[in-house]
Amino acid sequence: MDSRPHRLTPWPKDRPPLGESEAQLSLSRATRWKLDGARITRSVKTADFATALALANRVGQLADLADHHPDLLVRWGELRITLWTHSAGGLTDLDFTLARWIDACLESGAERG
Repeated sequence: MDSRPHRLTPWPKDRPPLGESEAQLSLSRATRWKLDGARITRSVKTADFATALALANRVGQLADLADHHPDLLVRWGELRITLWTHSAGGLTDLDFTLARWIDACLESGAERG
């Protein structure tokens, strides 16, 4: 099971990204995320900029641990997280695993708003 964050094994270079039906199935287990083409995104509303920045730092620490890095957009009252596997050119199991870990991290008490 992938419940405890750890370094993720890189996606094999010769393996294509997930197809649309596989991505939809994986998305059903990461319900706070939305499919956006070949990426998944999640927006977290916060009380202010400082809270959004603190959440971005927590997500960044988790991403470093996993060695799989999302795009993060921090602005007043919101953190937007975008995941996809750059080397695969689309979504992989790595993205959905990290999405579930991010959800658990944010639900552990840091998310506000």
